[in-house]
Amino acid sequence: MDTGSQDQELFPRGPAVVAPGAVHLPGHLAAERQSELLAACRRWALPPAGLRTVRVRGGVMSVRQVGLGLHWYPYAYARTAVDGDGAPVKPFPEWLGEWARAAVRAAAEVAAAAGGAGFGADPAPGEYDVALVNFYPEGARMGMHRDLEERSPAPVVSFSLGDACVFRFGNTESRGRPWRDTELRSGDAFVFGGPARLAYHAVPRTRPGTAPRALGLTGRVNVTVRVSGLDLANEREGGATAEQRPRCP
Repeated sequence: MDTGSQDQELFPRGPAVVAPGAVHLPGHLAAERQSELLAACRRWALPPAGLRTVRVRGGVMSVRQVGLGLHWYPYAYARTAVDGDGAPVKPFPEWLGEWARAAVRAAAEVAAAAGGAGFGADPAPGEYDVALVNFYPEGARMGMHRDLEERSPAPVVSFSLGDACVFRFGNTESRGRPWRDTELRSGDAFVFGGPARLAYHAVPRTRPGTAPRALGLTGRVNVTVRVSGLDLANEREGGATAEQRPRCP
């Protein structure tokens, strides 16, 4: 018998401070917004500069990805899909940046109520300019890594759609313990910034078949929204060191 939905009704999940500067916001996106975001993801996944397989040193990632605003590749940003079809990256939508800013404000309220660390100054309107859309089919995972290619300390905002996953949030020093595992479900948001901005994190596994039926999604989609802090017209694109790079699943 599936008791997951019953547990969810009996014991509602509340917002939680996972680590100083890291906040989980369960059910942040209502069902209508989840459907809206998924429809947008399906458009973004189409070529040109669409969903692609990412090759990293040591293998191929089990997660497929598409970028908005800027294209992430191992281990830098570009304005074109340099490791894909070479097409210009799709534009970053202003409304997604507003969603991210709203999540940061909600997370800051949770952190303040708990007496914990905040995220610094709120990102200004239009400051969020990059999103990575990751698709996790059954069996996909993401190894421990840090988000280091940005040149801004602004919080990273993550939106989850579809299947639930185990999200492992670690420390800023190494891929090892201590870490904390949190279940992210469809509609959840997760915000990390301030002292947690450069923490290691991973998705060791998803929970296939747990997506809301009404959403019409098989697998998991994760949208992470970031402030790049980059001016690629005047700045040489750089990469991260091997120690900073995601481990290939």
